Amino acid sequence: MPDLLTHALAAYSLGMVCSWRVEWVDTPYVTAMMVGAFVPDLVKVKLLVPSAEIGAALGIPFSWLPLHTLTGVVLSVLLLVGLVGDSGARRRVLLTTGGGALSHLLLDALLRTPTGRGGPVFWPITEYQPPTPGLYLSTEPWPTALFLGVAVLVVVADRRLSAS
Repeated sequence: MPDLLTHALAAYSLGMVCSWRVEWVDTPYVTAMMVGAFVPDLVKVKLLVPSAEIGAALGIPFSWLPLHTLTGVVLSVLLLVGLVGDSGARRRVLLTTGGGALSHLLLDALLRTPTGRGGPVFWPITEYQPPTPGLYLSTEPWPTALFLGVAVLVVVADRRLSAS
């Protein structure tokens, strides 16, 4: 599943680079950024529990798709932040998980799609589907290799910065 690994590597790299500039961003918050990068893919729960089954059980139309929109991501991140026991850490967890989730949405905005348009990211505000540059498919291995290389460079740079 190169797509999920790519998102994790991108969020890790972003978190580590942030840790060079922002004093409080340390290992737990880099991890929180990686967790945030997984939030939009919660929509894949539809593979285990189809929307039709939930809709039938509730008696109303139901879809998992909003989890992969900006609104769904914001609500999911706020739910995660609400689970944080330390009230002093909530703002930091909000920023890092939100940053990871946004990195996911930005990377997905670069995907190649059959229509040349992304998903309705701004739903329910608008159903507009922004055009995508179509740089890659989520099944292609090169984005994963690219972000693996970036992550390795970030680790090497981090060790050099820590040593000096």
